[in-house]
Amino acid sequence: MSEKDYSPLSLACVKSLTDKNYDKRRQAALEIEKMAKDFAAMKNVEQIKKLLRVLGQDFTMSQMTNWRKGGIIGLAAAAMALGKDTGNYIPELVLPILACFSDSDSRVRYYACEGLYNVTKVARGEVLIHFHDIFNALSKLAADPDQNVKSGTELLDRLLKDIVTESVSFDLFEFMPLLRERLYTKNAFARQFVISWISILHAVPDINMIVYLPDLLDGLFTILEDQNTEIKKMCEKVLGEFLREVIKNPYIVDYPATINILIVHSQSKDELLQLTSITWIKEFVSLAGNELLQHYASGILTAVLPCLSYDEEGTKNIRETSKAVNYNLMKLVTNISESGTKQSSTDLQNNKHQSPQKNKQDLPIIDLISVIDVLTRNLENTAVPTKTAVLKWIYHLHLKMPSQMFLHVDETFPVLLKTLSDPSDEVVILSLEVVAEIVSFSSKLKRDSGEALKDNLIPSTYFKKFIVSLLGLFETDKALLEDRGSFIIRQLSVLLSAEAIYRSISEILLTEKNYKFANVMVETLSTILLTSCELFELRTQLKELATKESCSLFCCLYQTWAHDPVATVALCLLTQNYAHACDLIRTFGHLEVTVEFLVEIDKLVQLIESPIFTYLRLDLLDGHHNTELVQALYGLLMLLPQSEGFHVLQRRLNCVPSFHLPPGSKLHGKAKNEEREFVKTIKFDELLQHFKTVQEHHRKGKQVSKTTELI
Repeated sequence: MSEKDYSPLSLACVKSLTDKNYDKRRQAALEIEKMAKDFAAMKNVEQIKKLLRVLGQDFTMSQMTNWRKGGIIGLAAAAMALGKDTGNYIPELVLPILACFSDSDSRVRYYACEGLYNVTKVARGEVLIHFHDIFNALSKLAADPDQNVKSGTELLDRLLKDIVTESVSFDLFEFMPLLRERLYTKNAFARQFVISWISILHAVPDINMIVYLPDLLDGLFTILEDQNTEIKKMCEKVLGEFLREVIKNPYIVDYPATINILIVHSQSKDELLQLTSITWIKEFVSLAGNELLQHYASGILTAVLPCLSYDEEGTKNIRETSKAVNYNLMKLVTNISESGTKQSSTDLQNNKHQSPQKNKQDLPIIDLISVIDVLTRNLENTAVPTKTAVLKWIYHLHLKMPSQMFLHVDETFPVLLKTLSDPSDEVVILSLEVVAEIVSFSSKLKRDSGEALKDNLIPSTYFKKFIVSLLGLFETDKALLEDRGSFIIRQLSVLLSAEAIYRSISEILLTEKNYKFANVMVETLSTILLTSCELFELRTQLKELATKESCSLFCCLYQTWAHDPVATVALCLLTQNYAHACDLIRTFGHLEVTVEFLVEIDKLVQLIESPIFTYLRLDLLDGHHNTELVQALYGLLMLLPQSEGFHVLQRRLNCVPSFHLPPGSKLHGKAKNEEREFVKTIKFDELLQHFKTVQEHHRKGKQVSKTTELI
C-alpha cells in the first residue's frame, strides 16, 4: 500500500482509521476532522471531494469490517468539520453511510446509525433530498434484532422527525407512496416506526394528512388487526385523531375514495377493527350521506346488516353502532324526494322495455340493483334481527321509491315468499307487509292505467301470482300449512282485503287436482273464517248476503268448499241458508264416514256453541218456522257417535222451546220466507249438484290411491 493510494490521507492515518481499536480509529477521525477544516478554510473543494471519495468508496465499501467502520467515522468527522458547507457534499456524505445500514455486521450497522446521526445533526434540512432513502433504511433497521442498532435507529429517527416537522420544504406528496408501502410491513417494530411517523406528521399544523386518508387508511386498519396490544393502542389512537379531524373538517375528505376501505375492513373478525370501521362509516354517513348514498349504499349495508344480529356482550358496541348506521342510511332515503324521478304509471309500463339511456332523467338517486342484491342475499341463512332489518329496508324503499322498486319486483318476490316459512313471527309479518305493499302498488298501476276493476277487489298480477305461490308452498310444505297457515292468512286478511284473499284462493283451488290438499286447505280456511276476529267483517257480509257481490262470493266459496262436506255445511249455516244445509246433510249418507269426518263434525258442534253462532241459536227460538235448521242440527246429531259432542248438541236441541210453548206464544214467531233479494237468485240445485260431483271426484281419487298403494 502506498501513501498516494489514499491521499490526502497519510499512511499512518489510514492505519489508525482501520485499526480494530476504537480509540485509535477515533484518533484518526480527529485527524480527518482537522484536515477537512483546513481544506474548507482554503476552499479547496477538490481535496474535500477527494477525501470524501476515498472514505466513501475505499473504506465504506471495503470487504474488511474495520475499514467500513473507519470509513463511517471518517465521513462523520468530515461532516462535523465542514459545518455549514456540509450541504454542498450531502450525496458524498450520506449515501456511503446509508449503504452500511444493511451491513451483515451489527456493529457496522450501529456505527452507520451513529455516523448518519452526526452528519444529519450538522446538515439538518439539507439531508431531506435523500429523505426517502434514509426513511426506507430506518424502517428496516427498526426491526433489527440487535438492541444497540435499534437504539441508534431511534436516536436518528427522533432527529429526523424534528427536522421534518420544522422544515417548510418537506414534500409530503412525494413521500406518501413510500409511507403507504411501509404500512404493510408484518414486523411489529417496523409497524410502530411507521405509525409514529404518521402521528408526528399529523401533529404538524402546516401538514394536512386528511387529504392522504385514501393512501393511509387501508394500511392503518391492517395494522389495527395486529395481535400486539401496544401496536393496537398506537394505531387506534392515530385513527381516533384522524376521525376527530375528519369530523372537524368534513369538506376536505375524499369520501368515495375512502368508504370502500372501511366497508372491506368492517367485515373483519377482529372486534376492534370491525367496531372502528363501522364507527368511521357511521360518521361518514352523517357527514356526507347524500354523496355516499348513490353508489355506496349497498356496500354500507353489506357492512352493517350482519352486525345487527350480534348478541354477545363483547359485540354490543358493534351492534349498536351498526343500528345507528342503518337508521341514518334509512333516514337519508326518507329525505329523498320522488319529484325528479317519479313516473306516471303509463310511462312506467313503457319504460320497462326501454334502454336506460332514454330515461336518465328518471334514474333514482340510489343504485337499487346493487342494494336489492345485498338485501336479498342477507335474507337467506341469517339471524332474525338481520332478516327483520332487511325486510324493513325493502318495505321502506317500496314506500319511498315505489315506481323504481316495482321495476325490481321479480328479484325480490321469490325471496319474500321463502321467508314465509321462517320460524319467526316477526319475519313473516314483515314479509307479508312488503308483499301487501307490492300488491297495493301493482293495483294502483292498473287503476291508473284505466283497467276495469272486478268487484272492487285488488286487480293485481302480483296478487294472483302471490296467492298461487303461497298455495304452492302450502302444498309442498305441510308443516308450514299446519303451523303457520292460519297465521299467514289472518295477517294477509288484515293487510289486504279479506274478501279478495278468500275469493282468489277459492278460484285457484277450484281447479286443484290434488283433492287431498284442496280438502285440507278448505278445512283450514273454513276454521279461520269461522273463528278469526280479523275476519269479522267478512263473516258479517256472508251472514247477511245483502248484496250481489256478497252472494257472488258465497257461490265462489261454496264451489271450493265442496271439497270438504262439513266446511260446506258450516258455510251454509253461517250464511243462514238452512234449507240447503239440510239438503247437504242428507247426502252425507252416501259419503265415506271416517274418523277425521266425525272429528270435523264435532268441531262444528263446538263452534255452534261459540259466540260466532249466537244468531243461529237464537233462530232456534223460532223452531216451527226454522224447521230446516232444526232438521240440519238433528242430522248432525244422527251422524255423531254418542260422544261429548253428541251430548252437547242434544242438550242444545232439547232447549228448543217451540215444541213446549202454548199456541200463540210470541216466541213462535211468524211464518218466515227468504226475504234477502239476491239470495233468491242463487241456484242452489246447481250448487248441490256441483257438491256431489266434487265428492265423486274425491271418492274416485281415494280408490285410485288405494289401488296404487296395493300395487
